[in-house]
Amino acid sequence: MAIRVIILNGGSSSGKSGIVRCLQAELPDPWLAFGCDSFVDALPAKMQSSEEGIAFAADGGVSVGADFRALEAAWMEGVVAMARAGARVIIDDVFLGGAASQERWQKALGGMAVLWVGVRCESAVAAGREIARGDRVQGMAALQADVVHEGVVYDLEADTTRTESVVCARTIAAHVS
Repeated sequence: MAIRVIILNGGSSSGKSGIVRCLQAELPDPWLAFGCDSFVDALPAKMQSSEEGIAFAADGGVSVGADFRALEAAWMEGVVAMARAGARVIIDDVFLGGAASQERWQKALGGMAVLWVGVRCESAVAAGREIARGDRVQGMAALQADVVHEGVVYDLEADTTRTESVVCARTIAAHVS
């Protein structure tokens, strides 16, 4: 069965988005990209700082509520529907729940062929990127660097600490072809 979905999981500022852009350039066929940042940005403003939605603590901690989970499930189903309809899809996600997050995707995917990719980056490097970006709560990268990988099973891992996004993308692309 041909791979139609690539899911990249890594902490904030680990380099996932850069890899996604490079993958779109490296892969011979067109692939659509969807990221959890776009999903969060699509939420109503009142859900972007509430217990039922998603809340970002001053120390970089992130908590999500029931309304967030319900909309996330619908978003996942929608992304998977595009893949089932013939689109090739790359997903950039942050598995805040580790293995439970992967299980939610597996449920939505219902047996589709997926390439699971762990994107790692040393905490200090990711924290430096976080500061340079200026659009994240400081501390998020360090808090997420390891916890997002707990219990998650990957087909492939990429470490962006000292490896450029394009090199990681080429390695991933070789597993798709």
